[in-house]
Amino acid sequence: MLTILGFAMIATFLVLIMTKKMSPIAALVLIPALFCVAVGQGAQLGDYVIEGVGNLAPTAAMLMFAIVYFGVMIDVGLFDPIVRGILKFCQADPMRIVVGTAVLAAIVSLDGDGSTTFMITVSAMYPLYKRLKMSLVVMTGVAATANGVMNTLPWGGPTARAATALKLDASEIFVPMIPALAMGLLAVFVLAYVLGIRERKRLGMLTLDEALAREPQPEPETVPAGTGTGTGTGGKDRLRKGTGASASGTGEVSGTSTGGTEDEDGDDEEFQGLDPDRSTLRPKLYWFNAGLTAALLTAMIMELMPIPVLFLLGAALALTVNFPHMPDQRARIAAHADNVLNVSGMVFAAAVFTGVLTGTGMVEHMADWVVGAVPEAMGPHMAIVTGLLSLPLTYFMSNDGFYFGVLPVLAEAGAAHGVSPLEIARASLAGQALHMSSPLVPAVYVLVGMAKVEFGDHTRFTVKWAVLTSLVVLAAGVLFGIM
Repeated sequence: MLTILGFAMIATFLVLIMTKKMSPIAALVLIPALFCVAVGQGAQLGDYVIEGVGNLAPTAAMLMFAIVYFGVMIDVGLFDPIVRGILKFCQADPMRIVVGTAVLAAIVSLDGDGSTTFMITVSAMYPLYKRLKMSLVVMTGVAATANGVMNTLPWGGPTARAATALKLDASEIFVPMIPALAMGLLAVFVLAYVLGIRERKRLGMLTLDEALAREPQPEPETVPAGTGTGTGTGGKDRLRKGTGASASGTGEVSGTSTGGTEDEDGDDEEFQGLDPDRSTLRPKLYWFNAGLTAALLTAMIMELMPIPVLFLLGAALALTVNFPHMPDQRARIAAHADNVLNVSGMVFAAAVFTGVLTGTGMVEHMADWVVGAVPEAMGPHMAIVTGLLSLPLTYFMSNDGFYFGVLPVLAEAGAAHGVSPLEIARASLAGQALHMSSPLVPAVYVLVGMAKVEFGDHTRFTVKWAVLTSLVVLAAGVLFGIM
């Protein structure tokens, strides 16, 4: 009976969030609470939740302060020279432009927010693609795949969800995965190079002056491919007015797509990703901020301190040095407060779901059923099975559904065959390169909307390359003995 109720609870949760009948936070709280009562353990609900909150508090703290830290770094202009340098590197060479797109998307993805990454990348690269008449699906495909690999950062969402669902430390999941993820990112760069060479052969090479002399083709009157709605604060206005691009930490919460960013006369040369005149810039503190970020990431990789402590210290130091006046600090915190609340709320709401699933014994009964369904020969390879399943499952369902609903069951099944939860958690990250092009990810609609690409065209072009990248990550993980 617990097996049936457990699968029914997961199915109900998935259906409600995939059909957008309930928000993830509401579904994570109300559905397990109802099923806890249904199995006759309603009196223990409070104990399950309190225990879960205690286990998840470090993960919530990490996400909260990572969002504030990287949001401040974007506000003060840490990434601006990188954007300008990439544009200068690209010149009018299609190959360099595609590779530059991948590099820019990967770097900006450090903030953990897919919608911010896409807004900055498209706003910087779109004019070059239009001037050279390059394929815009190449831009969207490369940007989405690069962001998918980088989305596995501990503050990006999936790693935090895996740690939350399995009650693990995010650094124990992520740090050993760095070599495999590096191979995945290398695969994206190789893909960008190959696609760029293909574009160069199709279009030829121009000097920058020749490219600027070209007139862009008139824009057809089309409805934007999507207008991702979520808890973000809006794309174009946020970047141009200098309010700062905020990070969601989930990789799935988006702003509102504007559907286009050209001036009224059709000239798109001045279309830039970050307003060079925004009031939050701190050019005199650039090297301090760069050094602080490098030191923070180094300390995280070396595990000098727990990740939540590192980001707490980093966020406090970044705010104090860059914005010494209290009103300015409050303004920066307020600019990112919506996303902080959304992410931390999601983590604490997950305490109800995971607490009920574990406390009632549902997950154990479901794992027993899964163990019985998996052929004996595949049992010791549950990490690889999890990695392969992560591709279709994270594409056809949200990260919330997969990591909170499915991953605990796979972990229990793996444990029965001697596979550690850490290996299962790492393998579950393999499908993220594909996930970022899922129709269930609101940020992808920001990408295709700003690039004026039909979602179907983006999907047909991107899926095969994203699957290949995900398989590279999984194969590298197996080769390096990570999973």
